[in-house]
Amino acid sequence: MMVENDLVKNKKGSDDEAVSNDGLVFSRELLSPAGNMECLFEAVSAGADAVYAGVEKYGARAYADNFTADSFIKALKYVHLFDKKLYLTLNTLIKEKEFTGLFDLIKPLYEAGLDGIIVQDMGVVSFVRQTFAEPPVHAYTHMAVNTPFGVKLLQKAGVERVVLSRELSLKEIRRIREETGMELECFIHGAMCYSYSGQCLMSSFYGGRSGNRGRCAGPCRLAYTEPSGKESHILCMKDLCTVDILDRLFEAGITSFKIEGRMKSPAYVAGVTRIYRKYMDILLSGTGNYRVDPRDRQELLSLYSREGVNTGYYECRNSLSMIAKDRPGYRREDKEGKTCGMKKKMISARCVIKTDDPVTLYLRSEGAEICEKGITAEKARNRALSEEDIRKQVMKTGDSFFEIKDLVTETDGDSFVPVSALNDVRRRALDSLLEKLDDGNKRSL
Repeated sequence: MMVENDLVKNKKGSDDEAVSNDGLVFSRELLSPAGNMECLFEAVSAGADAVYAGVEKYGARAYADNFTADSFIKALKYVHLFDKKLYLTLNTLIKEKEFTGLFDLIKPLYEAGLDGIIVQDMGVVSFVRQTFAEPPVHAYTHMAVNTPFGVKLLQKAGVERVVLSRELSLKEIRRIREETGMELECFIHGAMCYSYSGQCLMSSFYGGRSGNRGRCAGPCRLAYTEPSGKESHILCMKDLCTVDILDRLFEAGITSFKIEGRMKSPAYVAGVTRIYRKYMDILLSGTGNYRVDPRDRQELLSLYSREGVNTGYYECRNSLSMIAKDRPGYRREDKEGKTCGMKKKMISARCVIKTDDPVTLYLRSEGAEICEKGITAEKARNRALSEEDIRKQVMKTGDSFFEIKDLVTETDGDSFVPVSALNDVRRRALDSLLEKLDDGNKRSL
């Protein structure tokens, strides 16, 4: 299908922005899940524009690995190196006694440059807006917002984006965008709930594990006895896959295209993100017919799905075709399957080693430069450091976020420092460069 619509033709903003005929300007964001740091690396490497992740508390995936406050700050520094965003999932209902810890949780993340907070509880919306000038607040899908009236109410409360209820059709989504101008986030791939978004208390009734507290036990995935006496999984929804109708989702005016899966593997995050990135880029280019390669469709199906997939409520109101009643189990991806690995920031380096002068390492990236000094080089007693010796140690960036693409060495050919000294100055220089590049993202409360 050729995408001839008001969102991808005529005038444009940046490569991932569109200007509609009604004058509304909004970006197109591919949003991927991260249950841990490895998944976050895969999401960025595969082409996500933004990632959502949780910490130990207040998140709707209590059984995901989740991040500590320190590792979340590290993740912020990483995504910002590539001009990506990281959103905090603070998306459970909060008890009154828990509000005392909310400030201490958000403050260091806010100061580190947090890009957005996904919230379900209206009390948390009010708390965040009164306490923190930034970042944007996104209303979580469990708020079950499904009308322009609900969106406008949240606008007045200071919400900048709404993750719409999953039960909406494309027609309803388009109407909400046209009547509110709000940023809209919608799921495009992953698990579906049988109940209305955020309204299910089945897990809570059965075992005291509330989905609105991040602890859903998934009773809808179990077998139940039909009146005929036959057992079937009549409440188990097939997974969502919208790659074949992505052009229609564009036309509906969706801002953020969200992949479900904070409890899934790095291979899943890498594969699903990569394929949707491919087709979003085709649509953003506005250059031709939208056709999905059957091999990509099959790969999505093989990564993680229940008895096939469907396009959810975007095209269908009610149908047994949405239910995986006979085979509810997952077809899981090969855990050693396709992954991208950690994408690294390319930098330049210059290392100067001369007798009686401190070892000096300069690192440069996008106009930012740091200079780190080490111990004083001595005149070699036996064998002097060669340029190859220096290169071998300095180029070892290990698990840092950087890779040295070119290195200039300056040496008098008669100097020596221990390998440990070179390693030390390299580590400190890489840390200093990361902090230098991250300075612009930091805030003060």
